[in-house]
Amino acid sequence: MAAAPRIPLPYRLFFLYIEPISALVGAYFAAIQPTDYLAYLASTPASAAALASTSPPTPTLISLFQLANLYLLFALNEHFVLSSTSDHRVWRRLLVGLLIADFGHLATMIPLAQEKGFLDVFVNLPQWSAMEWGSVGFVYAGASMRMSFLAGVGISESGRRDVISIKAE
Repeated sequence: MAAAPRIPLPYRLFFLYIEPISALVGAYFAAIQPTDYLAYLASTPASAAALASTSPPTPTLISLFQLANLYLLFALNEHFVLSSTSDHRVWRRLLVGLLIADFGHLATMIPLAQEKGFLDVFVNLPQWSAMEWGSVGFVYAGASMRMSFLAGVGISESGRRDVISIKAE
């Protein structure tokens, strides 16, 4: 049996290190600085100031702690599973699941888009807040990397044959 083709460096860097570290940053803010996390989500400076000046109610804190736990799970799963293999089949399956989650994550921004406008939240990059860069821009980057990998961009010919054989199963 031939060895699995090597995963190209840009994919390994992004999926094994950059994205998991970014998820850990999200987990930190949701769990350790929940008031700041909520203020970053505010649609206006006035609502951000109001959120920053009050402690979140218990149900909101519980939700943020659960979100932080899911960010931690995401970071650990992505890093540990993908770093344990160079099997394109495993990478493809995990990345398909994460791509579906990317679209779900973007859908969570719809309430903000209803307040600020869909173009402002999903397209108007110069107007984005730090949270929009993380919750929209970085998700766009991750989804683009996943779609590129799934489409075989930068994958060696043997890796592409591997992708074709997976599709035929």
